[in-house]
Amino acid sequence: MSLADKFNLLNEFNILRIICAVFFIPHIVGKITVPATLEFFVKAGFKPPATWMYIAGTIETVLCLGLLFGIYTQYAAAIAFVHLLVAAAATYKVTKSWIWVIGGIEYCVFWAICCLVVAMHAFRTGI
Repeated sequence: MSLADKFNLLNEFNILRIICAVFFIPHIVGKITVPATLEFFVKAGFKPPATWMYIAGTIETVLCLGLLFGIYTQYAAAIAFVHLLVAAAATYKVTKSWIWVIGGIEYCVFWAICCLVVAMHAFRTGI
């Protein structure tokens, strides 16, 4: 598959794959620029919190690039699914909430399911 094919926005799979990738960007930036992010990792019980915050940011960067450019898409999407479920579990531990607008896990779960769909499609088609 050529690079042009991977960015063909008339292909609905590409749209979903790219959206799943691009949504990682604010998470990556937040880990670098928002001091409250470290506080979240402390409250969620990650030890040492700063190390886990940077590991999560690194994982998200790799997943973002893999999904965006269609590199090992099936594996990137499957790992993103698991990563986002861990994020949802950590968020639930801190907020005890489902509703996204009040800090709940709704957004992470939806995004994880989208990544699962990308992984399933990529494994089925061999992309």
